[in-house]
Amino acid sequence: MTLQLKPLHPLFAAEASGIDLTQAPTPEQRKAINAAMNQYAVLVWRNQPLSQAQQAAFALAFGPLDIGLKRIFKRPERMDDERLIDISNLNADGRIADRGTTKALSGFANQLWHSDSSFQDPRAAYSMLHAVAIPDAGGNTEFADLRAAYDALPQRTRDEIQDLSAEHFALHTRLLLGDEAYTEDQKKTMPPVSWPLVHTHPGSGRKVLFVGVHATHIDGWPIAEGRMFLADLLEHATQREFVYAHRWQVGDLVMWDNRCTLHRGRRYDLTQRRDMRRATVMDVPEALLDAV
Repeated sequence: MTLQLKPLHPLFAAEASGIDLTQAPTPEQRKAINAAMNQYAVLVWRNQPLSQAQQAAFALAFGPLDIGLKRIFKRPERMDDERLIDISNLNADGRIADRGTTKALSGFANQLWHSDSSFQDPRAAYSMLHAVAIPDAGGNTEFADLRAAYDALPQRTRDEIQDLSAEHFALHTRLLLGDEAYTEDQKKTMPPVSWPLVHTHPGSGRKVLFVGVHATHIDGWPIAEGRMFLADLLEHATQREFVYAHRWQVGDLVMWDNRCTLHRGRRYDLTQRRDMRRATVMDVPEALLDAV
C-alpha cells in the first residue's frame, strides 16, 4: 500500500492514509512515513482499530519506547501493555477518576503546552496517540509548529536566543498545578536536563524554537527574568497561525514529532470517558537513519 497525504493546515499537519497500521510497517513504508513526518510534523491516521500490542509494534518501527513519567509515578496500571502510556481520565479499574486525584492532575498538566519527555535525555522523537473513547464535546488536541515559530521571530530575538539554553524538569508542571507531594527520591529519579532554545531539526534541516512548559528557567539568567522571557517565547510560538487543532474520532491515531512541535489537550466534561493511549519513541539517531 502507498502512503497518501492530505494537508490539514497551511504550515504543517496532514491526514495520512494508504497504510494499515495494524501491521508493522515495511522498510519502504517506514521511510515514506519518516519523510512525511519531516515535512508535516503531525500525521493524522483515521479508522485504525489498533490493539495495544499493535500500537506498540507500530511505534517500535521508529525507535525504542519511552515510558516517561512512569519511572516516577509507580501506580497501578490500567494498560495490559505497560510500554504504552495512559492518557485517559480513568483509574486502574477503568472507572472515571475523581477530579482531585493525581491521575486527574496528570490530565490537567497535559492541557499545558509541552513536548513529551523534553525533561530527559534522550528526549522523545515521535509520539502516537490512539483514541479509544472520546467525550461528546471538547477534548481536542492542539499542535504548534516550532519551526514556523522560529521563522517568524524578529532577527533581534533570533540573535538573542541563539546561544541560550533552558532547563527542563519532569515535575515542573505538577508543582505548578499545586501537587507538591513528591519525595526527594522521586525528584532525583529524573533530574533536570538542559536543551538549547534553538536547534536544527534533524529531519527537515529547519531551525526550531524549542520552548514549552517543562522549561523552568534559562541557564545563567535570574529565575524571574528567564521565566518571563520563556513565557513571551511560548506565547509567540503558540499564536493561532502556528496551531493545528485536531478534533478526535474514535480510531484516530495521531503521530507527531516532539522535536519540532508543542501540543496540549483541551478542556472537556470530566464526567465522560476519554480513553487515549500513547506510544512514544526516544530520539535515538540510529533508529531514524532513514528519516533524513
